[in-house]
Amino acid sequence: MEQFSIKNLCTGYGDSRIGGRMENQDSFGRMETDRGFLILVCDGMGGGPGGKTASSIAVKEIMKGIEEADKHLANREALVNAIIRANMAIYQKGVEIPQLKGMGSTVVAVLISQTSATIAHVGDSRVYQARKGVKIFRTFDHSLVFEMVKQKIITEEQARLSAQSNIITRALGIKPDVEVEIDERPYERGDRFLLCSDGIHGTMPESELIKLISGTKPALAIMLDSLVSKVDMMGREKGGGHDNLTAVLIEMCTNSILKEKMSKRIKNLILCLSAVLLISLVFNITLVLKKRSTLNSHQLKNEVVVTTLDSLKKANLNLTMEISRKQGSETSSKIKSQLCEMEKKLSDSKKELEKLRKDSQNIENYKTSLRKIQNSVTKFQQSKEYKNNIQPVKYMVDELNNELKAFISSKENK
Repeated sequence: MEQFSIKNLCTGYGDSRIGGRMENQDSFGRMETDRGFLILVCDGMGGGPGGKTASSIAVKEIMKGIEEADKHLANREALVNAIIRANMAIYQKGVEIPQLKGMGSTVVAVLISQTSATIAHVGDSRVYQARKGVKIFRTFDHSLVFEMVKQKIITEEQARLSAQSNIITRALGIKPDVEVEIDERPYERGDRFLLCSDGIHGTMPESELIKLISGTKPALAIMLDSLVSKVDMMGREKGGGHDNLTAVLIEMCTNSILKEKMSKRIKNLILCLSAVLLISLVFNITLVLKKRSTLNSHQLKNEVVVTTLDSLKKANLNLTMEISRKQGSETSSKIKSQLCEMEKKLSDSKKELEKLRKDSQNIENYKTSLRKIQNSVTKFQQSKEYKNNIQPVKYMVDELNNELKAFISSKENK
């Protein structure tokens, strides 16, 4: 097992074992560069020495390609170019040496900088990114069964268990050109990257694999050793002959500059919530404006009624003064006319008040005003002028007073 630690960036371990085969055709490498920390896992294939040769060439040429890359190139372009370079080197070696013709290799490469983790792969070797025990990223195999997964013909678990799971659709060195799949990933402190050949990930369900590389205990080295040893033991229990086993486990010590992009699902959820909030806001604004308009209308009516009541009060006081100065039938006729006018104003005021029954604060003001008028009438009933006046005048005053009492009482009961 190999250990590595890059200050203020990451720490990790790598392990490669022969498994149940005669030769370990896997290769892995690591290198510090001006662009960041490079980690590689390659799984070779081909008869005789072909597989090991191919994976070794891949590691060597990709490292050289990164070292010699134009400084103006972005990391993703530099990594893709380095892998294309390795592909051509393997292919040419197969042309030069007939015994090596048809050899090839998978590759999975991670170039970690302070900005991000640039991930490239060809074939079915994988990179997993786990955060707090949850897989947040994984490369997609270039294999026959995963093409069927992509088309939703079979599930990933069915693909893992399929007898055709080892048939890959892309590899380095098979043809002069190759298509490289590239991803750029943000990372956070505590995130773990697992690079592994299919000899590791093909032996167990993905959920179990993620569980084995998660948690704070045991230490990272013990965690990786336990994973590889478990896979090796599983192969031996099935009679041996199992594939080579290569895995590199890395833990991040810091956060990347690049931040996680919002998923499409979360974006749609936020848009839906925003739409609901906007509709709610518009509805509430409309409601407030409507209520304000109603209150303004009520306020205007209130002013009219208060003015009417004030006029009624003044008319009552003027009437009291008039009765104090005058006596006789001639005066009674005039008083009766004034009382009728007062009664009409009171009736109009009552109608306005009925329209505003729900406005309790103003009703209290109206009741106060009415009580003052009632007191004025009551005072007049107790006066000498009232007692000495003719019966029609007394009747009108009494009726007015009764109307006031009944109206105030009805308001107090509501």
